[in-house]
Formats: sequence, structure tokens, C-alpha cells
Amino acid sequence: MNGIDYKEYTKEQFARFSQEFDESDAYAMCKEDYPAILAELQKESFQCLLDCGCGTGAMLEIIHDHYPDGKYYGIDLTPEMIAKAEARKLPHTIFQVGDCEDLPYEDEMFDDVICSHSFHHYPEPERFFASVYRVLKPGGRLIIRDNTGPWWWLLNMNLRHIPRNNRLLHYGDVKFYSRREMKRFARKSGLVMEIFAEHEGHKMHCVMRKRNV
Repeated sequence: MNGIDYKEYTKEQFARFSQEFDESDAYAMCKEDYPAILAELQKESFQCLLDCGCGTGAMLEIIHDHYPDGKYYGIDLTPEMIAKAEARKLPHTIFQVGDCEDLPYEDEMFDDVICSHSFHHYPEPERFFASVYRVLKPGGRLIIRDNTGPWWWLLNMNLRHIPRNNRLLHYGDVKFYSRREMKRFARKSGLVMEIFAEHEGHKMHCVMRKRNV
């Protein structure tokens, strides 16, 4: 599949999945990473934050509860997921259907951009990083939580080459990335990778920063 096909397939699958997502095993896996994202955010002050691949808005609701005066944006490819997010009626929060590889926001708009278990769905990751770089303020951070692993595990998990009817491609998964690949993405986009930690269960915690100019 090409990039357009992946995105259409992802929208189709998550549209079907949207009503049950918050009670699913997939959401339970995502929820395990929310405390780490919140802890990372608590290290520095911020006012305006974007959640890429926000799904039903659960992570933004947690952040909003801790920082009710912030300004928040959530973007997701699937209209049905955004509808669920909007139903939370979070103050000072705007949810939008859109493409994380082509973010529809102004330059240097956000203090922080977060991305939790969404990055491995993106067929053109370099476009995502370039777009994030553009919308981050100088000194701003990108925080990513996703899967990673040793080379032999990642070789087997190159999802782009798995048949479409395989269960691993059930929701439009593309690829999990190594530390080396993430560092290359950062360098090419102009971001600086400050943290890359691999945790139990092949979980990645990655923090990148846009340098002050």
C-alpha cells in the first residue's frame, strides 16, 4: 500500500473501532503510557499543547485536569474518533480532523507536541517531523511514546511488508522504529533528540527539542 492507501485504511478501521476504543485492549496499552507523558510535561512550563493522533481525547483530558488553564489542540485522521473527543467538552480545547504529516496550524504555535501510540501509523514519518518542527516554538518539545525494540524484533515488525489481512495490520500500522532511525528523523528535521529510553515491553520514550534561534 502507498501512503494514501494506508491513511484511508486507518480511517476505515478506526471508524469501526471508535465506539468501543475506550474499553479496548488497545486503549489499555495506550493508557499505560499516559503517566510518563504527564511526568515529562511537568518538567517544564507550557501554555499551548498539541496532541497528534489524539484519538478520543483521553490524554488531553488528563493533561487538562492537571493544567486547566492551558490551551489544547487535538488532531486525528478519523472523524469518528474526533467526534468522541469533542463529546468530552473540554474547555480551552479544540479537536480537529486532520493529517499529522501535514499539520494545519500556524508556525511556532506550540510549546509542546505529544504523540502517543500514533507515530507507527504514519507512512511518511519524515513529513511528520518536518511539520512538527514548523509548528513548535523555539525551545519547544516533541514527546513520543510508541513501540521500539532490538534490531531482530524490529526486522520482524516492519509492518509495511505484512499482508493487509494480517492481524498486525488490522488498524493501519506501518512500522516501529529504532533509536538510530529516530535520531536520523530528528537530525533531518532540525530537532535535537534529548531522550531515548526503551522500557519493558519494547516501549519507547523519546523527547526531541527545537533549538532556540
